[in-house]
Amino acid sequence: MMLITCPYCGPRDDAEFSYGNQAHIARPADPAACSDREWAEYLYFRDNPKGPFAERWMHAAGCRRWFHVVRDTNSHAILQTYRVGEWPDPAILGGEDKS
Repeated sequence: MMLITCPYCGPRDDAEFSYGNQAHIARPADPAACSDREWAEYLYFRDNPKGPFAERWMHAAGCRRWFHVVRDTNSHAILQTYRVGEWPDPAILGGEDKS
């Protein structure tokens, strides 16, 4: 069992959540102007790092809200959870400042 802390409801069992893929993926400003390759990269290509990774999750069996999780892909440890519209602590992601 893994506990995930929903930023709205608090700690809950991982069975209550649905994974939503990589966090902070920006939709193209003008999708109609994208080439097929650019659109495919937006839809299907995601990072696959070893270590801390920002992901989207939904509390499907609770508040049904989307939020972000920084999870270590080596250990599956949850390093941080935060609301959509916020950014992770840069120190957790290896010093990358995403703002």
